[in-house]
Amino acid sequence: MRSGDRLVRCGQGHTHWGRYGAAGLLPYADGHVLLQHRAKLTIGGGTWGIFGGARDRDEPSVDAALRETAEESTLDTAEVTVHGVMREDHGGWSYDTVLATVPSLLVVEPASWESKDAAWVPVDAVADHDLFPPFAAAWPRLRPVLRRPVLVVDVANVMGSRADGWWRDRAGAAARLRDEIAAIDGLTGMAPFDVAYPERVLVVEGRARDIGAGDTSVRVVAAPGDGDDQIVATVAEATREPGVPCLVVTADRALKARVRAEGAEVTGPRWLLNQL
Repeated sequence: MRSGDRLVRCGQGHTHWGRYGAAGLLPYADGHVLLQHRAKLTIGGGTWGIFGGARDRDEPSVDAALRETAEESTLDTAEVTVHGVMREDHGGWSYDTVLATVPSLLVVEPASWESKDAAWVPVDAVADHDLFPPFAAAWPRLRPVLRRPVLVVDVANVMGSRADGWWRDRAGAAARLRDEIAAIDGLTGMAPFDVAYPERVLVVEGRARDIGAGDTSVRVVAAPGDGDDQIVATVAEATREPGVPCLVVTADRALKARVRAEGAEVTGPRWLLNQL
């Protein structure tokens, strides 16, 4: 019974599609989100929602959302950058919205009987459509987090929070931390996402300034002077456009106040070290 294609009843007494839950993809590009006009014979036929469907047994929600989108539309999922998952839990059944970005307003057509149409809809016009009721209920929670989040790490502060001999080789310790952070698949506890896949920016200073990004997917920013000033500048760049969630990892009290003034949230090094 690998397939999740069946109706089930959740702990709240609702009937849902998906023996093992369901997942859908909400891609964002250039002020628009990609929506599916549901075919008449589907649940909620004639309304607008997101491409998605039942998860198979043991199938990760991101895999399910991408698979269902590829089955129901011509969107090239290789162009999709996933940045977060938000879960709606009904007790015994859940729906995971996979938030993502794509580089441009790609041409997308319906590709199965389940889709009447596919359209890039301006974010401000989404609520004007006749929306699939579960998506309509979720939209106010999804709208503020359509852009990819940014994680900014105060490397010197995080290194100093664990006694692993970092003081003997600051550059080596910073490089190890860089590689550990790059190896994390998804981050939990980065509100409001249940799982987040942010852009990871590490700010380094002093003897660790020249470690570079190595062979990792993280971005390493070398502070030419004071590391705190560079972190504030990095946050200001990330939050320049409204709607970009930004989380700074540091225990420095003065720095916390400065980055919060730029619109970032703050967490301590222990949160990140627990992820590692």
